[in-house]
Amino acid sequence: MKVDHIEVANSKSISQFISEYLPSNGQWKTWSHPLTKEDYEVSLQTAKTLSEADFEACFHLIEFTSATDYKNSKDGWKPRSKRKEMKLLDLKYLLVKRDDHVEGFVSLMPTYEDDYPVIYCYEIHLSPALQGTGLGTVLMKLLDEIAARIPGTEKVMLTCFTSNVRGVRFYEKLGFGKDEFSPPPKVLRNGTKVEAEYVIMSKEMIMK
Repeated sequence: MKVDHIEVANSKSISQFISEYLPSNGQWKTWSHPLTKEDYEVSLQTAKTLSEADFEACFHLIEFTSATDYKNSKDGWKPRSKRKEMKLLDLKYLLVKRDDHVEGFVSLMPTYEDDYPVIYCYEIHLSPALQGTGLGTVLMKLLDEIAARIPGTEKVMLTCFTSNVRGVRFYEKLGFGKDEFSPPPKVLRNGTKVEAEYVIMSKEMIMK
């Protein structure tokens, strides 16, 4: 019988997931701000084990950094729908905390996208003090590490508003490109092309 490694990964306890899919040296658990030299704690949790305070802190980071992009989109900003999405069963959170307060996070899920086994990055948000420090790159590389350790994983994927030019450039620098399943531009009756509101980006994993 063929092993479904995505299903296996999602069935792991959080301690098993950390042990099997994150770097064993444990260095990923701490990060130092390059300017202030302050230390931050990085931990992995599931949507289910996330405390109410941490959940609310993550939600407010999304609201602070991205609500404008959502409000300018066709579907608008829908806090209730976003909160529901944030509690998806197999969603995991890499939390960045200082003095027990969430200052940034990445939410991710091993899953299937268009039949490809992937690690999907649902969100990455940092407080203003942590933006431009290199932490975003560190966190995204941890997703690469997880993908490399789950056998058969073909891509790391994410969705980004096209209006978030800074975000698109950030992902491009990390090796992401427009995925084949990203929505194409709409062609108006006069022939004008209108870009989609969001782009699906992916980075293929090098199979070992």
